[in-house]
Amino acid sequence: MHETPAAQTTPARRLVVMRHSKSESWGESDQGRALEPRGRDDATATGRWLAERGFVPDHALVSTAVRTRETWEAVAEAAGWDVEPDFDTGLYAAGPEAALDLIREVPPTATDVIVIGHNPTVAYLAQLLDDGAGDADAGAAMAGGYPTSAVTVLEYDGAWVELDMASASVVAFHVARSE
Repeated sequence: MHETPAAQTTPARRLVVMRHSKSESWGESDQGRALEPRGRDDATATGRWLAERGFVPDHALVSTAVRTRETWEAVAEAAGWDVEPDFDTGLYAAGPEAALDLIREVPPTATDVIVIGHNPTVAYLAQLLDDGAGDADAGAAMAGGYPTSAVTVLEYDGAWVELDMASASVVAFHVARSE
């Protein structure tokens, strides 16, 4: 009797797409703008929110701008993560398709990925990835605006290299505001 090998399945993956937290309105350069105190507090609240949901990234893709680096540091510290982020210069000026290309380059072994970037790219990226089959309320909230510290959690059942538009489901959307 001939046996066929068991089908190899790709584990379910989670992708968190986050806009950096509230930053200074000016700086020596746009890339050099730091977080305001409220931004640090909101990033800390975001880290707690993600940790409460059991999200622990095994890969982090973060823009090289100061405000995204500081957002990452506050989120990771509050969540208790010790992942070494991949700071990517290209993410700073990337449009949604270029950001998607960067995600496709994530190591295939990663199952939980966080991307911290800038608007309008991250808002468009999250909306373009949404297949409409997830949480309708979260999808509607996400489509209603993407302020600082906004986070979309998506689930995806394929390899990162195959991630495409309308291929992931929105399972949560949250905008952290410190108390």
